[in-house]
Amino acid sequence: MTEAEPFAPLSELERDAIAELANVAMGRAATSLRQMVESEIMLSVPKVEILDVQAAAESLAKPRGAHFVAVRQDFSGAISGRALLIFPETSSLELVREVLGRQMPAQYIIDMEEDALAETGNIIINSWVGTIANLLGQNLHVSLPVVVRRERPHVFESASPSEAMVLFLHIKFEISMRDVHGYIAVVMDVPSVNTLRMLVDKYVNQHIGKIAPSGRS
Repeated sequence: MTEAEPFAPLSELERDAIAELANVAMGRAATSLRQMVESEIMLSVPKVEILDVQAAAESLAKPRGAHFVAVRQDFSGAISGRALLIFPETSSLELVREVLGRQMPAQYIIDMEEDALAETGNIIINSWVGTIANLLGQNLHVSLPVVVRRERPHVFESASPSEAMVLFLHIKFEISMRDVHGYIAVVMDVPSVNTLRMLVDKYVNQHIGKIAPSGRS
């Protein structure tokens, strides 16, 4: 296997498969979050990519100096890595207001921000990782959530650009008719990237009739 192979772009079928898996996971996460927020929640994944660490950081919303809040959880098993639920700081506050209730005093929302983000991230990341693992026939262990704050160039600072790739998913929250945009980033080493693609290819072969893009026979 050449060094360039792990960095090859996702095929259209692989991208469709991962997007389908991710949307199933987001649907399950939305059901759990709906019980917390007590309002209608829609989560969708309109875009999926595999990027190197630098490209993933550059794909986060501009401007360059913008601050981001991330909920980070490590996972291990046949695939090992780190999952991050990432929001621009303003979007994270908007999400917390919806989770805690807009009737709450502003100071209470600020004081509870990290706990609310950690719980929200835990629901979304566990649902995402767990659903993907189940659909791919794997068991993964997920750590407790940690909330971190970073400027855009440093969101992935704990990962080595030469040893890691990022499965990067743009996600869209629709909560009470409000849109909150964020990202899920799954940082993995090269062996885990290879394993993921092998499992996704197996899933594609088993479900090709269900996920083939429109226009394909």
